[in-house]
This record gives sequence, C-alpha cells and structure tokens, in this order.
Amino acid sequence: MKVTVGVTGGIAAYKSAELVRDLQKHALDVHVVMTQAAQHFIQPLTFAALTGHTVTTGLWAEGSDQGDAASAIEHIDAAQTTDALVIAPATADILAKMAHGIADDFLTTMVLATTAPVIVAPAMNVNMWNHPATQANLETLANRNVRIVAPDSGYLACGMIGAGRLAENNAIVEAVLSVLHHRIDLAGETVLITAGGTREALDPVRFLGNRSSGKMGYAMAEAAQRRGARVILVSAPTALRAPANVEVIPVVTTEQMRDAVLSRLDQATIVIKAAAVADYRPRAQADQKLRRSGPLTLELEPTEDILAAVVKARRPGMLIIGFAAETQDVLAHGRDKLLRKGADAIVLNDVSREGVGFDSDRNAVTFLTRDRAIELPELTKRELADQILDEILTLRRPRHLLSESDTDLSLSIGEQA
Repeated sequence: MKVTVGVTGGIAAYKSAELVRDLQKHALDVHVVMTQAAQHFIQPLTFAALTGHTVTTGLWAEGSDQGDAASAIEHIDAAQTTDALVIAPATADILAKMAHGIADDFLTTMVLATTAPVIVAPAMNVNMWNHPATQANLETLANRNVRIVAPDSGYLACGMIGAGRLAENNAIVEAVLSVLHHRIDLAGETVLITAGGTREALDPVRFLGNRSSGKMGYAMAEAAQRRGARVILVSAPTALRAPANVEVIPVVTTEQMRDAVLSRLDQATIVIKAAAVADYRPRAQADQKLRRSGPLTLELEPTEDILAAVVKARRPGMLIIGFAAETQDVLAHGRDKLLRKGADAIVLNDVSREGVGFDSDRNAVTFLTRDRAIELPELTKRELADQILDEILTLRRPRHLLSESDTDLSLSIGEQA
C-alpha cells in the first residue's frame, strides 16, 4: 500500500526520516512531499535515498518558470493513488491552511484533492498549540474526519516546556495502520516462505521448470511482513521485486531450496511452502549444450521432498502449510497430499481454471485441513494472501472456538472423505 508523508517546516522535520523507516518496516510504499519551508530543516535527498522515490517539493517542474502539463496535474495523480496521507510534523500554518481550504503549494493542493484518509501530527511552540485559532482549526479538521495524533508534552526546541512536541513515531505509525485497517497479528512470529519455480539443469543453457511466477509466494511474504512477522523468503528465480524488509535467500534448484529451508527451520514458527518445486530432475546433466539430432530420451529421477523433510524436522508449536497445484479431482488429491505429508493444511490451486493460478495476478484456492475445507473466492493474490493468513491463524485457536459454520463444514467434509 502507498502512504504519502507530508513534511512541513518545523524543527521536528528531522524526525520524519525515522517515521519513513518505521512505516517501511510494515512493507508500506512510502512517498514524500515537502513544503518549501521543510527544505530549510532537512534535504529532499535524505528522503529520496530512504524511499527510492523522487521527493515532490513544489507544484511546478524544477527549472521551469511556467511549469508543464505533467507537473501541473501531478498532485491529482498523487492524491488519487495514495492510500493514506500523513503530515508530520504538521505546523500551525499547515493546519490553518487545511482548515480553511487554502491550496497554495503541492501538499495543500494534494490535501484537497485526495479522498484517502488524512492523518496530522502537529508540532509547534506550546503557546501556538494552545492558541484558540489553532484549537479551532483542529476542531474543524476533526469534524472532517482528519485523524489527529496529539503532540506530547515536554521540553521544546524553543526552550519552553509544555504540549507541542511531535508525538512519538510509534503513535503516528499506529494511527496510519489503523486507518489502513492494517493488522499486526503476526507479531512475534517468524514465517519461512518458499516461492517461485525451481529449475533443474538439463545442459548449460536449458532446464526443466514450470510456469510458476512466484507471485503468490511473494504476496504471502508481503502480507505476513505487513502483519508484523519476521519473514524469511526462500525464492527460486522470478522477475519480481522482493517485498520490503523481508530477508530473501535466492536459490535455483530443488536441492538448494531444501538446504536453505532446513538451514533456517530452527528460526521458523510458521512454514509456508508456496513454491512450485520440480518433482524430477535429469539423472545426468550434459556438460555441453545438447545439439538437435532427432528424438531425445531423458532419464529423470525424483527431487528432494522438501515438505516431508520439514514435517520430519518440525519443532513443537510449528505450523506447516503446503501448496498443491492440481488439474483434476482437486479435493481428493489435496486430501491425499495432506495426509501423506503430515502438514497442518494444504492450499489447493485448481490450475485448470482460466484467469487464475499460474502467470495470473488473481487466484482462488481451497484451504484444506484434516477436518475443514474453506473455499476462498477469486481475489488478487495480495488480497488472497491475507485470507490465507487468517485461516492459518485459526489453526492456533482451540477447537471449541471455531465457528458453528466451521463445524458444519467439518461434518460435510468428513462425509465426503
């Protein structure tokens, strides 16, 4: 999700750099807009280095007296694409402009143009904070559903003591997560996820592989990290950018993936095997490129069974979730894999369906345990990742806390089996 941080001209502007980092720890894509006054306290380059994005500092393109069409409407695009706008520090000046609808720079124009939630974290001199005009402006903003993170009290830069010090970053982050309905229910968990499709070399230029894009596994990693987990992502080759604040271990072959998973297994509390692992590899790899010379017979041998190895080495309390891509008799094959492997659950993909599964940004799955089969509807893979994590968390709930609908479904699945 995209969060825009607006930085205004106060001494607390330097704290915004840490705020950006704290927001990124929740896998949020942070962009920064600075007022002209803010640039007297901290340089745009600082935020550009932290975010990897260009920092917006004005309505018009730099070096242009009249601007251009692209820069003139950039605030509209920024306003429409952000999921939340947080202004920290918010000076008395910016609060007054917001309350009265003044739009004389990029940030104030964006405030009027966005329909996303707006959060302000005021910081100023105690007398400015207590002034009736400031308090009236805050009341106006609150009535417009602007979320206000009240300042702390203490020693201020001006030498006075009282309210007006920028709130601690954790309070601002919590406000942002709250308006985004962002959960941190995986705090304390270490989630080990595999993703992508492993490759088994046939010769120096060819390999046996599959159609996995890695999108589902990467979506699981991003979702788990955003919900507070420490995430270790063991990834076969993909064209995807790694989620922020996730430890990535790149591998190519099934054997390398197995070794990487087992080497980190003692750190994991949840293991999610989302990778499409090659089931076979050539018994022998050619030293040189194979030349076209008519029919070719390949002798294959089974690769390592990573899921079985993980189950065998599991520690008490560890949850193990497998994935299965099936084309027919999906539920029967999924239940067979679940019972044979000894995992806590299997996420079933019917890859024969068009528009979901391999190579798609969307998916629809069945979350299968020994006594339940939960149909999760077609969603984007990122949205589906959260629903899968919700189901994984139910595995930690005592049996008597399952809903009545879960119990009814358990009976029906048992009858089908």
